[in-house]
Amino acid sequence: MNFSKNKIDGETFEKIVVNGANNLKVNIKTVNDLNVFPIPDGDTGDNMFMTIAGGIEGLKNVKENSLYLKAKALADGMLLNARGNSGVILSQLFTGLAKGLKEETVASINEFSSALKEGVKQAYASVVKPVEGTMLTVARESAEFASKKCNDDSSIDEFFDIFVEEMQKSLERTPDLLAVLREAGVIDSGGAGLLYIAEGMKDAVEGHFVEEEMAISQSSNQTVDFSKFDENSEMTFGYCTECLLRLQNAKTDVKNFDVKIISEYFESIGDSIVAIKNDSIVKLHVHTLTPSKVLEFCQQFGEFLTIKIENMTLQHNETHDVQKTDGVLGNLMPKVKREHKKFAMVTVANGKGLIDTFKECGADLVIDGGQGNNPSIEVFLKAFEQVDADNVFVLPNNSNIIMAAKQAASLYKDSKIYVIETKNFGQAYSILSMLDYSADDAEIIVENMKNDMQNVVTGMVTGCIRTANIDGVDVVKGNYIGFTDKTMLVCETSKVDTYKSLVKKLNVDEKSFAIAVYGASVSQEERQSVRTYMSENHSCVEFYEIDGEQDVYDFIVIME
Repeated sequence: MNFSKNKIDGETFEKIVVNGANNLKVNIKTVNDLNVFPIPDGDTGDNMFMTIAGGIEGLKNVKENSLYLKAKALADGMLLNARGNSGVILSQLFTGLAKGLKEETVASINEFSSALKEGVKQAYASVVKPVEGTMLTVARESAEFASKKCNDDSSIDEFFDIFVEEMQKSLERTPDLLAVLREAGVIDSGGAGLLYIAEGMKDAVEGHFVEEEMAISQSSNQTVDFSKFDENSEMTFGYCTECLLRLQNAKTDVKNFDVKIISEYFESIGDSIVAIKNDSIVKLHVHTLTPSKVLEFCQQFGEFLTIKIENMTLQHNETHDVQKTDGVLGNLMPKVKREHKKFAMVTVANGKGLIDTFKECGADLVIDGGQGNNPSIEVFLKAFEQVDADNVFVLPNNSNIIMAAKQAASLYKDSKIYVIETKNFGQAYSILSMLDYSADDAEIIVENMKNDMQNVVTGMVTGCIRTANIDGVDVVKGNYIGFTDKTMLVCETSKVDTYKSLVKKLNVDEKSFAIAVYGASVSQEERQSVRTYMSENHSCVEFYEIDGEQDVYDFIVIME
């Protein structure tokens, strides 16, 4: 493909963005391994790729050679698919870029550079307390530098040469700005992901493309077992029907169109309803036995950009009673039609045992996810719709999930959403074990939840993937580490010894009770060793066990 020397149109934008996403894909592991804490949970690369991949389909569906329309479609798709802090920030960067293009069909390098700076502003605005030395800094410094060096006479080659070179330098400077990076001996992982995208874009301009598009479609690698629905089957679960509808001025008042018209109709023919309007595009999702009615009703307001209809019997997993959503990183469970209520609880957990525990404690819906498996904004939106309540309380249980939960809360209009910023499963357990709606006032209930989680202490044990000195503790690759929040406490050669050292560091004898949540990798012998140790050394503390079956963490220790 021959690119214009100093202009960027829609076709050019699509080519360079897709190559940028592909380049990130082939370098995902490198980005994941840059996580500051040396535990096997790195997911920055996955989060960023799944976010940008979520916008590629919409980008490709725009047939007009318009830079703005392509950028807008990309940003809209990325917003719903954003997951993890890095993914949310990346989606906001492209959202601001699209806004900065001001409906331009073609942009000069100077105009594109200015729009990129608008993207940086939006990304910064999306973070409550922006921290320098992160991907925000890398985006800002490279955009500002390229803008100063380029003008309308600059070529697209010159722009990306300058942009990528400064981004590399900015990324190398991140440890100078952020002590945790310097201490861990790594550069910022989000900034590295951003650089791989930028390098892929630069390569495309130079005519060098990643040989194969790497799993841009999130559903492309899914296999369908058609034997689950044969000629004698009865339709039970209906069809998962999803579409993007472009409202048309010839059919309706686009500016003032109220999506409740559609969502209220969907209630008469199905459930699990999502209807979100973003300018003239409406994102729709419904589970129904009659998808033809969905298409017929919606077409009176506009025309479809994409349509997807899937037989949910082929998706249903009877073994785990899990109804998978369209998002790769999130499962909603259980999938049932609910009566409308005043209060509902949505939380996140990983591992069947933890999920069951949270449900037993009063969670209305548990999103299957967590460390290394962050649910997207769209998964949260579907969860809010499914619980069907006036007030929805959300426990993200991970600092890397809070931003996505809050973004989803800002988009959802049919309920009042309260995100309680729980950062671990211990805080969520404390809240759920004392869940009480008797105050009958959402604001009071939220304050009670915040108070309930103040006295709980949560520790984690997992394997160490990198040798370093963190918080004065020498950690060794291949050993096990114990920490609370982001404070490193101990490192031992076995997971049980690490558990023992960790509970001592957390002053277990000063607590009323301690709960050991066993991960999927913990053997029966190791569990018995923990029981014996607690009985012989900390008998004054009430000790409980949960077979959590969670990934990543061998032990989660909850004490209060």
